[in-house]
Amino acid sequence: MLRYALPVALIAAAPATAATGVLAQVQAHLRAVETMTADFAQTDSRGKTLTGTLSLKRPGRIRFQYEKGVPLLVVGDGKALTMIDYQVAQVSRWPIGNSPLSILLDPDRDVSRFARVLPGTPDGRVLIEGRDPKHPEFGTITIGFTRLGSAPGGLMLAGWTVLDAQNNRSTVVLSNQRFNVPINDRTFLWRDPRPKNRGR
Repeated sequence: MLRYALPVALIAAAPATAATGVLAQVQAHLRAVETMTADFAQTDSRGKTLTGTLSLKRPGRIRFQYEKGVPLLVVGDGKALTMIDYQVAQVSRWPIGNSPLSILLDPDRDVSRFARVLPGTPDGRVLIEGRDPKHPEFGTITIGFTRLGSAPGGLMLAGWTVLDAQNNRSTVVLSNQRFNVPINDRTFLWRDPRPKNRGR
């Protein structure tokens, strides 16, 4: 299961009024983004980094296409996230709602109900932390945005960190983001490596 993040000290939240305005801006950004493509660098808790390309199409569709030679693929088809390991012909699948990434994939979710604003950084980055208090096993996600007037809602999605229930941490940093560009639905299909199964 993927885990991602931006390192951040979890200290007192921003003042309530300012935080409400930031969350509203984040919500506006998420609702304005129908599609996005980007390059990503994913670093796990052991310091190993993998790179690749990200394709996102709301609601619920996402694809992490890893660099050549990495036999992994992660795809969200609107209902579930699927991780395929082609080296061992293994497929793992779980509901999108059970993943911290659901905050990015469902534009209709009310961010203010499960996220809080973290103190700003010296470079002006916006940080929010999201978790489901009823399901701590789903993990915690810290999402970073940079302020950019030309981006949807005035924010550029910069990356995120996921911390799971076992304290495994992973970070994804994005670059070359492009918003609301055409993405073919076939992007979110995948080949099933298991014997006697047809590909998707």
